[in-house]
Amino acid sequence: MAEKNKCTSCGAELPANAPKGLCPRCLMKAGIQNGDDNKADQSEISNSDTDNTAQAGGFVPLEPDRLAEKFPQLDIIELLGHGGMGAVYKARQKQLDRLVALKILPPEVGQNPAFAERFTREARSLARLNHPEIVTVHDFGHTEDGLYYFIMEFVDGTDLRHIIQAGEITSEQALAIVPKVCEALHYAHKKGIVHRDIKPENILLDTEGNVKIADFGLARLLGKPTSAYTLTQAGQRMGTPHYMAPEQVEHPQKVDHRADIYSLGVVFYEMLTGELPIGRFAPPSKKVHVDVRLDEIVLRTLEKEPELRYQHASEIKTDVETVAGKGRDAKVSYNREDTKSKLETIRQRVRKPADGLLIAGGINILCIIPFTVLMGTIILSNSRLMKHASDEEVAALSLLVTCMGAVIIYGVMRMKELEKYKWSVISSILAILPISPGCVLGVPFGIWALSILLRKEVKEAFAANADS
Repeated sequence: MAEKNKCTSCGAELPANAPKGLCPRCLMKAGIQNGDDNKADQSEISNSDTDNTAQAGGFVPLEPDRLAEKFPQLDIIELLGHGGMGAVYKARQKQLDRLVALKILPPEVGQNPAFAERFTREARSLARLNHPEIVTVHDFGHTEDGLYYFIMEFVDGTDLRHIIQAGEITSEQALAIVPKVCEALHYAHKKGIVHRDIKPENILLDTEGNVKIADFGLARLLGKPTSAYTLTQAGQRMGTPHYMAPEQVEHPQKVDHRADIYSLGVVFYEMLTGELPIGRFAPPSKKVHVDVRLDEIVLRTLEKEPELRYQHASEIKTDVETVAGKGRDAKVSYNREDTKSKLETIRQRVRKPADGLLIAGGINILCIIPFTVLMGTIILSNSRLMKHASDEEVAALSLLVTCMGAVIIYGVMRMKELEKYKWSVISSILAILPISPGCVLGVPFGIWALSILLRKEVKEAFAANADS
């Protein structure tokens, strides 16, 4: 009989659906000991909702007894926390006798005439997210006096922030949590929903050891950041500093699902090292004792350019599970969908310098006749040169230039297809040499091409294309 999984901390038997190495009792203990016994730690509410009133823009939540009259179908038990994203209460649905989390959005959002339509549209999308790793939306709407709300699944547990702060998370536990988050993200992304605010506070762990993501899509719905820093309405950035992808700061209107992948990379790095990847940061294996193969996974999620990151959360899940479940000699794998997407991105990057080199190579070939005439004239007009030069040498030089042009063109054509990496580099170097007419274009475009070809991810793309 196979040996059952045991908690790495206390040795207790783990639930069948719990992430490897995670004991619910130990997780709860770590979360509560590190906190201030705030009840918000034992619900759907995340730390983004436990900021002070000033961060909430002056939002003062109603006391449970005052709120109860607005929700006759609920027993409002207690206020769990509040912040910039609203207030969350623990409640019980009377008819179903079920504990739920009641989230009240900030009252000011209802003052926008366009919000009602947007709320209904977005809330319906969120309510259709039916996944075991996503906090379920049971109902939504607004009260007669304009308070918009969600009635959601109540998660009895703690959040990842408290586990990290308690220093109780191991690399094995991180490798168990990340695939669960990836499953939820991949599911939501296929539905066209981007979270936009992935951070430890929004990753919950219940008493059964399950991982759940809270506040899916709420940042987009509210149209404002969840932390306190001033921005103009036109350039509203949704997310939390340090966890936000670069494009969320630079081009907030062009954010797609890959922003969540970056944010997950920040969380992954923090789980492994206890630090945030700010500025020039070292790979995880340089900070703590973890499998060096995790460096490639984490750093790829943290690529500043979305095209160079993982393109789908499912790809991260595959690679993390490979590291977690196979021997030290196992290689990190990439599925076909990921490889195809990455190769196309690299092709786009090499295309422009390749086009310039193509013209430079063509110039060398087309200039063979005038080049031959020019060299012949120079030699014939110089008696000293005539003693050492012959028609054969002039022809040889012309032939050399023509061959250079042919090699450049051949290498460039292979470069555009991500084939024959060495020939691509050789053609770029030949184009730079100042011994042919095409070097006028060859020098700038050759340097440009080399600067791209020498990058690690480009070399990997050539190799991956050769193996496919």
